[in-house]
Amino acid sequence: MRQRLEERAAAECLVADGGMGTQLQARGLVPGECPELWCLERPEQVRAVHAAYREAGSLIVETNTFGGSRYKLAHYGLTARVAEINRAGAALARDVAGDSQYVMASLGPTGLFMEPYGDETEAHFYAAFAEQARAFEAGGADAVIVETMMAIEECCVAVRAVRETTGLTCLASFTFEPQPDGGFASMMGVTPEQFAQQALAAGAHIIGANCGTGPDAMVTVIRRLRAVSQVPLIAMPNAGMPTLENGETVFRETPEEMAGKVAALVEAGASIIGGCCGTTPAHIAAMARAVQAARQTGK
Repeated sequence: MRQRLEERAAAECLVADGGMGTQLQARGLVPGECPELWCLERPEQVRAVHAAYREAGSLIVETNTFGGSRYKLAHYGLTARVAEINRAGAALARDVAGDSQYVMASLGPTGLFMEPYGDETEAHFYAAFAEQARAFEAGGADAVIVETMMAIEECCVAVRAVRETTGLTCLASFTFEPQPDGGFASMMGVTPEQFAQQALAAGAHIIGANCGTGPDAMVTVIRRLRAVSQVPLIAMPNAGMPTLENGETVFRETPEEMAGKVAALVEAGASIIGGCCGTTPAHIAAMARAVQAARQTGK
C-alpha cells in the first residue's frame, strides 16, 4: 500500500505534473470540444499525456477531470455521464501510475456562485462535488485536488464533500492575483491567510496555489501560507504571467527559467511542486531535476 500523499509530502519534496489542456490541444482537441469526454472517447491520447509527464519525472498523475462536474458537463449534454467520465479519468491515470505514482483527481470550480452571491444552494454544490469524489475513488484515485478556486464558500463545500464521502487525501488550491497594495487575493477578494484558515477548518490535508501567476509571485503566496499553517503546501504556477499576443494567451517562461525558481519555492515552504497553464513535460522534467538538486543540497 502506498503511503498517504499528505504523509509523504510532509517528509520530502514531491514533483507533480503540468498542464493538461494545451497537451490535449496538441493532440487534436478543438475549441468547443469537451476535454473530459476524451477519457471515454480518446483514452489513448489522455494516457499519452500522463505517460509523458511520468517520463519527465512527475510522481503525481493529475486526472483529466477539471471540468467534470455536472455543472460543466451540462454544457455538452453530458450530465448523465458524470460518474462514468470521472471514474474513467481516475482509472486512466491509475493505469499509467501503477503502484509507483500517486493519482490526484482534478476537481475544478463550477463557474457558478452559491447563495447568497448566486442562485445555487450549498446542498446542490455538495451533491455535485460528492458525485465526482465518489467516482474518483471508484476509479482508483489516491487524492483529490480542489483547484483553481476563487470563492472560499465553494472551495470549502468541495473539501467537505471529499472528506465526508471518501477516504481520499484532499488538497485545496486557490488562484491568487497581485493586488494594487502589493498583496495577493483571489478574484473574490480572499487572501492567502483567509483561504488557509477556512480550507483547513473544512478538512483539507494539503493546501496551496495554482494558476494565476508565475513562480516569482507564487513564492510570496507560498510564504504567506506557510506563515499560518503547518500542513504540506502545493505550488503549481503557470509558465510565467500570461501575455496576449495576436489574440492568443501566451506563456513565455521556459523550462530552464521555471526550474530556476524551484529552490525559492522549496525555501518558501512548498513540498509539492508542479505546473499549471503553459507548462509542458519539458518544464516538469527541468523542475524535477531542480527538486532533486534541492534534495541533495538539503534545501
